[in-house]
Amino acid sequence: MSVFLHESIEVGRLGYLDTPARPNGAGVVLTHGAGSNCRSALLLAVAEGFLRAGTHVLRYDLPFRQQRPTGPPRSAGAEDRKGLVEAVHELRRLVRDDVYLAGHSYGGRQASIVATEEPGICDGLLLLSYPLHPPKEPWKIRTEHFPRLTTPALFVHGSKDPFATAEELSTAVGKIPGITAIIMVENAAHDLRKGSFEVGKQVIEPFTELIKTKRQQSEQSTQKSK
Repeated sequence: MSVFLHESIEVGRLGYLDTPARPNGAGVVLTHGAGSNCRSALLLAVAEGFLRAGTHVLRYDLPFRQQRPTGPPRSAGAEDRKGLVEAVHELRRLVRDDVYLAGHSYGGRQASIVATEEPGICDGLLLLSYPLHPPKEPWKIRTEHFPRLTTPALFVHGSKDPFATAEELSTAVGKIPGITAIIMVENAAHDLRKGSFEVGKQVIEPFTELIKTKRQQSEQSTQKSK
């Protein structure tokens, strides 16, 4: 990757653990979409951004991808969510501070469900190109768990993404009781490859600010309770 990477080692079936040159104590489990893997260009770019900030990155292949190198998931995702929980626990053994869950498309959706099934499992969510509904099928909305989501969540979405318009995403995110933010990437589609996508400004900086806001709210709540 770059000078910001100390080392990248393959950790069995989990994927790759990228260690920053100057660790800040935090870590993120970063996973892929239904048609990709943990070595995709998007995940490598996002991992680079986190490494610049000093965050450990566990680029994780979901169980369905561990079982076969190509093709979409064949189930509703229970095994993939179980795998994400295991990956978070593994990363918590290696870092001393926050652990976040991040994922592109299907991976992000499963991460957000995990956060509702096991509140507190992670300290923040980064959801890249959340697949709100299948293309051209806006009635098949995938937000059943949103009203139970209390983990801070940053949504990064392309303005030309067929899985949700900006208005659809904003309406859906409005159902989430936790702290949220949406970053729209102009002229980018679902893969975020084109358009004005800048990892530092549109992912790392707003995600850091989101976590900062959560900490400030927690401190204020603690002070009021004394």
